[in-house]
Amino acid sequence: MSCAGAVAPCSLWWLRTGAPRPLSASGRRIGVRLCSSGMVTDNINRATVHRILRVDHAGEYGANRIYAGQMAVLGRSSVGPVIQKMWDQEKDHLKKFNELMVTFRVRPTILMPFWNVAGFALGAGTALLGKEGAMACTVAVEESIARHYNNQIRTLMEEDPEKYEELLQVIKKFRDEELEHHDTGLEHDAELAPAYAVLKRVIQAGCSTAIYLSERF
Repeated sequence: MSCAGAVAPCSLWWLRTGAPRPLSASGRRIGVRLCSSGMVTDNINRATVHRILRVDHAGEYGANRIYAGQMAVLGRSSVGPVIQKMWDQEKDHLKKFNELMVTFRVRPTILMPFWNVAGFALGAGTALLGKEGAMACTVAVEESIARHYNNQIRTLMEEDPEKYEELLQVIKKFRDEELEHHDTGLEHDAELAPAYAVLKRVIQAGCSTAIYLSERF
């Protein structure tokens, strides 16, 4: 199928279902314009794939909003380039999941507007504690996301690793980059943040709640 041929059915699906269009890292609706991902969409466990893509899309969107909040506070500081580099990778993650959401015709979580505000507030709020606070947030969030990706990898491997090979490659790649962000946070004094252990637990509890809700709604 040509690129144009692939776009038309996907675009019509978004219009017919009334589902929200994908969101960019800045929180704006974006137009859908892409070729087929090449992934096999037949003979898959659609319930599992839809749940995975819905929550991963929401998670990467939330991560983008967190980094946006951090950059709003610390963008001109010495740690600004470090945060920007991690944010750029998160933008790539979100772009890929935007594409997969269309390819597999997955409805985004209805909680996207809430994650938009909550993510930015978390990023900006922890950044106001200083670079250590921002990095503590990064460590907490990225550790939660990496653990979540590992759970998804196990689920797909147990079901059929060959059938889900391409999706597994995407998730594994993003998992490894999230772990890099986690290590970057530790290298930049995350553990020196005020009440680091408490802050980390609270943020990760929030991540667990976000994952639970985004999978289901």
